[in-house]
Amino acid sequence: MRYVDEFRDIKLIKRISGELKKSAPSYPVNIMEVCGTHTQSFLRFGLEEFIPSNLKLISGPGCPVCVTSQGYIDNAVKLSRDKDNIILTFGDMLRVPGTDSSLEKERAGRGNVKVAYSPLDSLLYARGNPKTKIIFLAAGFETTAPTIALSLIRAKEEKINNLFFYSSLKLITPAMKELLKDKRLNLSGFLCPGHVSCVIGSSPYGFIPREYGVGCCIAGFEPIDILEGLYFLILQAVKNKPRVQNQYARVVAPRGNLKAKEAISKVFEVSAACWRGLGDIEKSGLNIKGRFSRFDALKEFSIKEQAPAVNKRIPRCRCADILKGLISPQECPLFRKVCKPEHPVGPCMVSNEGACNAYYKYK
Repeated sequence: MRYVDEFRDIKLIKRISGELKKSAPSYPVNIMEVCGTHTQSFLRFGLEEFIPSNLKLISGPGCPVCVTSQGYIDNAVKLSRDKDNIILTFGDMLRVPGTDSSLEKERAGRGNVKVAYSPLDSLLYARGNPKTKIIFLAAGFETTAPTIALSLIRAKEEKINNLFFYSSLKLITPAMKELLKDKRLNLSGFLCPGHVSCVIGSSPYGFIPREYGVGCCIAGFEPIDILEGLYFLILQAVKNKPRVQNQYARVVAPRGNLKAKEAISKVFEVSAACWRGLGDIEKSGLNIKGRFSRFDALKEFSIKEQAPAVNKRIPRCRCADILKGLISPQECPLFRKVCKPEHPVGPCMVSNEGACNAYYKYK
């Protein structure tokens, strides 16, 4: 297959692997990948055998469903219990456990939780159900924000009055900054997210080498992409010359996607956001601007995110520490024993981009 098989060529993989192992220092090197798709690809293709034994690839908070706060899930569940509402959500949000329920359970009981394949589906539901309030759960990173923004713009143009967006959109670089403050991680570099970088470009990562002396490399998701990205990061660490490199130049431009960023800035404003596992992070979220406030579920339904009640059934779930990169999924006492894809206890086991889900499938 053109442009896929080329990035899975075993001869080239072994060649890059040899250079990677030859260049690696004798001391431990911790690299964090900040994208759930990198986690999946690394384990799916068995790339662990192609990297040096002292190179540790750490899974970070790269799954937007996983980092969605429990308070957000609890509020979504509450909204779904009103017979006058229809909740629209991406499919992997359905099974994320809240304090006492999930959207999947509410869907089974009431049927007014629907799966959307695109934010634009919200317009179809709003037009088709004019007497019902349609609430779209707008979760994700910079990757999904542009299409959500365009859906809001379209809703305003069409003067739709029964459609609302409940934003849990997050920005990845403030979370990376928060992780750099945690000295327990001892990070030598970041494998930066390819999908997000398609939108934001490479420039926003500049503060990482400049302020923290840590290297960055944007990489694609095929085996050669990942190994080459790790090779670049190893060289940066060995030479002590941290910088931002772009292995994924065939897709990612330095300034990103200007039209996508324009749509985001037109509809959203930067705000603080609550991340599961990381807590409140300044300037890490996107709220709907005042000119689009009529579509803001926060204002329409007077939503206030409450601290979730303690769930005594799952006190040993360590998703928070996994999202911070402090432990691997196998170190959670519930992994594979109680927590499985068919019965997820924490959010990291739910989504295909979750670290626990990936380790369960491929490790």
